[in-house]
Amino acid sequence: MNWLGRVLNGRAARPWSDDQRSASTAFGDPASTRLGQSFGAAAAEHPGLSGFSLLIHGREAFIARLALADMAERSLDMQYYSWDGDITGRIIVDSVMKAADRGVRVRLLVDDAFYKASDAVKAALDAHPNVEIRLFNPVANRRWSALDYIVDFGRLNRRMHNKLMVADNAAAIVGGRNIGDIYYGVNTIANYRDLDVLAVGPVVRNLSDVFDRFWNSPSAVPIAALVERSYGAADLDAILIRLRGEIDAAKYPYPIDQDLDELAAQSAELRDNLVWAQGRVIADDPETIAPGIESDHVVAFIRGRVAELKQELLVETPYFVLPARAQATVKALHQRNVRVRVLTNSLASNDMLPAHSGYAKTRRRLLENGMELYELRPDTDAYRPGWSLRSGRSPAALHAKAMAFDREAVFIGSFNLDPRSAVINTEAGLYIESPELAERLVAYMATGVVPANSYRVLLAPNGGIVWETARDGQSVHYRDEPETRFRRRLGADLLKLLPIDSQL
Repeated sequence: MNWLGRVLNGRAARPWSDDQRSASTAFGDPASTRLGQSFGAAAAEHPGLSGFSLLIHGREAFIARLALADMAERSLDMQYYSWDGDITGRIIVDSVMKAADRGVRVRLLVDDAFYKASDAVKAALDAHPNVEIRLFNPVANRRWSALDYIVDFGRLNRRMHNKLMVADNAAAIVGGRNIGDIYYGVNTIANYRDLDVLAVGPVVRNLSDVFDRFWNSPSAVPIAALVERSYGAADLDAILIRLRGEIDAAKYPYPIDQDLDELAAQSAELRDNLVWAQGRVIADDPETIAPGIESDHVVAFIRGRVAELKQELLVETPYFVLPARAQATVKALHQRNVRVRVLTNSLASNDMLPAHSGYAKTRRRLLENGMELYELRPDTDAYRPGWSLRSGRSPAALHAKAMAFDREAVFIGSFNLDPRSAVINTEAGLYIESPELAERLVAYMATGVVPANSYRVLLAPNGGIVWETARDGQSVHYRDEPETRFRRRLGADLLKLLPIDSQL
């Protein structure tokens, strides 16, 4: 039966087979590598614990990724929802390919939601003998993907939202940042307030186990099985020449060429700033994708942890759509005198209008149930010290996904508080039990809710909603979505009428 026949019978063709994918696992001797030795002595002083450091600013998050790629000796495992083809994306690709040239085994797993146009680039990079690239849950028909979404929506609606980088099974970065200019403060149009965690120690082996489960799952398909021809050394050389020419012409604002002495000094500084604590990886199961089972490991963990709260829950999430059950949980926590404070995007800062419409429908009920609610201002100056001069006065948007529980423990990862993260996409993050790290996270979160950086959302005496902020030292109040035009507000209102909340 041809592809059209399969479409007419209700299922798109899948042109790949299991025998095109070989199983592999993480590098097994991290202590033998430079990275393992760099953190090994500190780890020995904290038996059974792992080391963690928050990566708050875009500059440090970018440099940390380059440092891991540059210091890797045996393996680089990278798993991302999105990898943009902008200058940041190109620089990190170049750093990874240089590692492959040194003999490092590179495994790159990228979700296939948006990047079919770059199949040829990925296939050319995959031609390197030390590089393998797989796409997660790919569209079968690379030319007419819209038809696949029509006939195979149940599968293709499920995306891998994870963000993870592991070097030599010795150090890892987990958090909210994908790969692209907007995540690292170098975009001229807009930039994200975002957050990652650098991790070393035993928890890294657990992160590698998660990567291996996704890498070896039936939903991870080699790029070579999806392209129409074979790619070889000539294709790879052509791509790398073009890539490096574009990087040289770009005048990137952060350092991209560091020698080993600089890297060693930076790793020593990171080592001295680590918080040593018990850490646990919370991740959804990739095996739920093919059979269409809900991916709910992460949300189940968070639900259980919230039930144990005694005093306070602080949250940052870019997309915030709570179902009725979770709204009732907020009320129950308030009745137990547990404070719940959330920072999310305002309509002015949100890059996903449907997500904002879903959130806006719940806003009044959440306030009535006792939640402290803040929305990010797009004109805030709080985050620009961590951005490049290239970003100029570009507006801010929230992309960090973090929770602080009773100032005793934190959860940081890819999870948004919305139905899509809860049961549709796969997610992953780190749960860390540490009052010290919690206080660092709480201090970071505090910068987001000060009046100069956010709108406090309140119930007005007449039953309406009011937004409160400060400008030039004076309190300012809004009776409608702040700093937005009528057209955008109308669009958000119209979206409220659609039955799409379960997909947000």
